[in-house]
Amino acid sequence: MKIDFYTDPLCCWSWSFENVWREFIRNHADAISFNYVLCGMIPDWNSYKDDMNSVSNPLQMAPVWMHASEVTRVPMKYSIWHEDPPASSFPSCIAVKTAKLQSDAAEDLYLQAARKVLMLEGKNIAKVSVLMDIAEHLDGPNFSFKNFLSDWNAGLGKASFKSDLQKAKLHNIGRYPTLTFQKPNGKGIMIVGYRPYEVLMQAYERFQAL
Repeated sequence: MKIDFYTDPLCCWSWSFENVWREFIRNHADAISFNYVLCGMIPDWNSYKDDMNSVSNPLQMAPVWMHASEVTRVPMKYSIWHEDPPASSFPSCIAVKTAKLQSDAAEDLYLQAARKVLMLEGKNIAKVSVLMDIAEHLDGPNFSFKNFLSDWNAGLGKASFKSDLQKAKLHNIGRYPTLTFQKPNGKGIMIVGYRPYEVLMQAYERFQAL
């Protein structure tokens, strides 16, 4: 079974979904493969507009995070939108795709670390210095900071991110997280938005019955 996970490092609902996702992976590791599709939620604040949540500037994003945190009981440092608002989600998306050049596991490690640094520590992951610091702290058996830095400086993650943007646009994905489940026979389902674990499992069971 293949899962495409459409997401963005700046998405508060994807962060709320993180523990649900990790539990799902642990419980179904032998039955699934997954791929992250980074969607570039905020190209910049001149072009970003979320009519559903009435957000068109950084200050308006804080209440969205506050609401998501209250609903899901997942901590988020929403004060970042007043103190040091990220100008774009593109740099962090490119960083995640740069990590993927090493391995899928390295991509997963980097995305998870970037979310934690943003959501729990309130660090601005639109800044290259923060992205480099994340990579340096990950340096070890499963992640090479040296390779990451070299690939970043060469701009090698940009093509993969561009491909992700095209895929999200092709499938008209505009809300995150979105998960698409697909079987080898082509049958599949789509799950849009944050879901508790029990609801995710119900969808998974329906999918298995297809």
